[in-house]
Amino acid sequence: MRRSTDCILTTHTGSLPRPQPLVQLLYARDRGEPVDEAEFEAAVKAGVQEVVDKQIEAGIRVVNDGETSKVMYSTYVADRVTGFGGEAKSPPGGAADLEEFPDWAQRMYAQRSSGGGGVARRPACDGPIAYRDTAAVDRDIANLRAALAGRDVADAFLSAASPGVVAVFLENQYYPTHEAFVFALAEAMKTEYDRIAQAGFVLQIDCPDLAMGRHSKWRDLSFEEFREVAKTNVAALNHALRDIPEEQIRIHLCWGNYEGPHTHDVPLRDIIDIVLSVRASGISFEAANPRHAHEWTVWQDVKLPDGKVLIPGVLDSTTNFIEHPELVAQRIIQFAKIVGRENVIAGTDCGFSTAAGAMNVVPSITWAKFRAMAEGAELATKQLWG
Repeated sequence: MRRSTDCILTTHTGSLPRPQPLVQLLYARDRGEPVDEAEFEAAVKAGVQEVVDKQIEAGIRVVNDGETSKVMYSTYVADRVTGFGGEAKSPPGGAADLEEFPDWAQRMYAQRSSGGGGVARRPACDGPIAYRDTAAVDRDIANLRAALAGRDVADAFLSAASPGVVAVFLENQYYPTHEAFVFALAEAMKTEYDRIAQAGFVLQIDCPDLAMGRHSKWRDLSFEEFREVAKTNVAALNHALRDIPEEQIRIHLCWGNYEGPHTHDVPLRDIIDIVLSVRASGISFEAANPRHAHEWTVWQDVKLPDGKVLIPGVLDSTTNFIEHPELVAQRIIQFAKIVGRENVIAGTDCGFSTAAGAMNVVPSITWAKFRAMAEGAELATKQLWG
C-alpha cells in the first residue's frame, strides 16, 4: 500500500454511484429474475470504466471499481458462498437512534423508498458455508485492471466484506454459535481475500461491525459483551488474512452511513484497541461528520503503531454540502501533525452508494466533493512539504 511520501494521497471508502440501467439489472438479478448475462457483464464493465475515469478526473489517486458489480457491500457475499438458502425469521435489527427519534426514522425510510434503488435480499444461512468459485471476484479483478490500463494512479484497491459485517446483515440459522458462524465465513471469504491480494491490488476489508454493530445488531448486549463479539470478529478476520502481507491490507470502520442522530454510536476511544488488532496497515474511519469529527483527539493519546496508516474521512458522505478545500486541508494537517504526514491518506467517511441506487449525495455532488478533496490535499501538501 502506497504512503504519502511526497504528497498527500487521496482515496475513498469504496462504493460509488452506478448507472441507473445497471442498478435495475443488479436488483433484478438479486431477486432471481432472468437477466441476460452478456448484457449484465457488459454493463458492469462499462460502469467500472466510467467510475475509474471519473475518479481520476476528480483527482483521486488511490482508486477502485466503485463496487459496481455489487448490489450491496455486504449482502453480495450470499451469491458467492454456499449455505444461504434460507429466509430471515425476523426483520433486521434497527439502529437504536431510530427508536429514540421515530419521526426522523419515518422520514428517512420515506426518502429511501423514493430514491430509485431497491431493497437487497437478506437470505439466512441454513447450511454449511463454502466459497463457490472465483468467477465473480475474477471478473471484478479483470474489469478494474482493464479500466486502469494506461492510466496514471498511485494505487488501486478492491473491497470485500468482513465476516463480522456479513453476520450483521445475514441471519445465522445453522451454526450453533456466533463464533462458529463468523469463522466459517472467514474460511470461505479467505478465497476472495487471497485472490484480490494475489492480483496485486490493495485489499480493503469493510468492518462496520466493529462500530455500527454496537447500536444495531448487538445493541441489547452489555458494552463488555459487545467488545467480546468484536474481538471474536477480529479473530476470525485475522485468521482469513493470515497469508496476505499486512501492508497490502486496509480496513474501513463505520458507524452507519446515514444522516441521522447517531446518539448511540460507540466512541472510537472505546474500541480503538480492537481496531488496531486487525492485521491491516491502513485504517479508514469517519472523521468529518458532526458526530465523529471531534475524535481526531484520540490519536493524541493513542500511539499509532509502526507500519499503520490513517485514512480519515475528510468528506462527509451523507450531506450535499461540498466541503471547502481549505477545510479539507485543515482536517488533513490536523492528523498529519499528530501521526506524521507520510502516515495520512485523505479519505471519505463512508461510501456514496453502499447499496446500488441508494444515495444520500447526488452523483454530480459526489464528484464535486472529490474535486474539493483533491484541492484540499494539494493545499495540505504545500503546507506540509513546503
